[in-house]
Amino acid sequence: MKAHGKVFKYGNNVDTDVIIPARYLNSSDPAELATHCMEDIDKEFVNKVHKGDIIVAEKNFGCGSSREHAPIAIKAAGVSCVIAETFARIFYRNAINIGLPIIECPEASKGIEDGDDVEVDFDSGMIYNRTKGTEFKGQAFPEFMQKIIKAEGLISYINGKN
Repeated sequence: MKAHGKVFKYGNNVDTDVIIPARYLNSSDPAELATHCMEDIDKEFVNKVHKGDIIVAEKNFGCGSSREHAPIAIKAAGVSCVIAETFARIFYRNAINIGLPIIECPEASKGIEDGDDVEVDFDSGMIYNRTKGTEFKGQAFPEFMQKIIKAEGLISYINGKN
C-alpha cells in the first residue's frame, strides 16, 4: 500500500478545531466537511489540495477534541496520508478507524518541506522525498491495520468489505 503526493506542511499542536472548525460540525457529510478542512490555519488549503496529497506536521497533530470529524474532513479533502512527529492518541485511533493512513516519523517531519513531492510505502514504513532525494524510516503498518485502511475503515472491515 502506497501514498504519493505534494506536501502541505504544518507545525506543532495542530488541533482538531483548526482541522475542522467547530462552527461546521452541524454536518457529518464528508464532502461538506472537506470544504472547510484546515481553513482556520490555511485558508487556501481546500483550493490547493489535490487527491493524493500529503500533510506533514510536527508534534501532537490532531490534539484537542475527540471528534471523528477531523480525520474525516482530511480524508474527504483528498489527502492520502498524514505524516507527523507524533499524533494525539485519539486522533490516531480515529484516523485508522475511518481509513485515513497516518505514520509517525520525527525525521521525516523535520526533513520534508511544504511543496515537496513525497511517496510513502506503508508495507515497509519507508518515506521517500522525491524532491530532495532523501528517505526516512517510519513505523510500518501492521497487516491488520493495512486491512482496515484498505477497507476504508474499521466498520467496513468488520462488515467484510476488505
